[in-house]
Amino acid sequence: MRLYLPATATDLLKKDGLAPRWAHAVTGALRAELPDEDDEGLEMAATLAAADESVGLIAGDGSVPRRVVVVADVPDGAVEVPEVLGEEQLPTAVEVVSPVGWDLVVSLHVDEQGAVADVRDAAAGDDDALERAAERDLLWYDVVELDDLRRELSAEAP
Repeated sequence: MRLYLPATATDLLKKDGLAPRWAHAVTGALRAELPDEDDEGLEMAATLAAADESVGLIAGDGSVPRRVVVVADVPDGAVEVPEVLGEEQLPTAVEVVSPVGWDLVVSLHVDEQGAVADVRDAAAGDDDALERAAERDLLWYDVVELDDLRRELSAEAP
């Protein structure tokens, strides 16, 4: 299953990959909610949901204020799709029950440097800043660029 995991710059420094967490995917619930959307549009919906959730993670760990989405292909057994979604959960929500190693990652999506002020303010609770951040495109990185991305984000660490 392809996952879109909300993450932070701090998460990218973890040598073993990402710990289990809630993530996003193209689920049956999402397909039912957006029946006219093609696969690319559904994948974008999952990516954007993960990017929004990344803001909350940044607020929690004081990481570099740039949204991070890690895209990984994991075995189906590593994921539980809730039968009933909680009131605040999106139809993309899935629970990752196993660690996600870097060997399963296919790409990374990260805000450009120019998004820092909006993401920082969004993480502090500014809804207008969250909307501005959501309008920004995430930069795409191949997983082979992970070490370069780690160095770049480490240089920006507070």
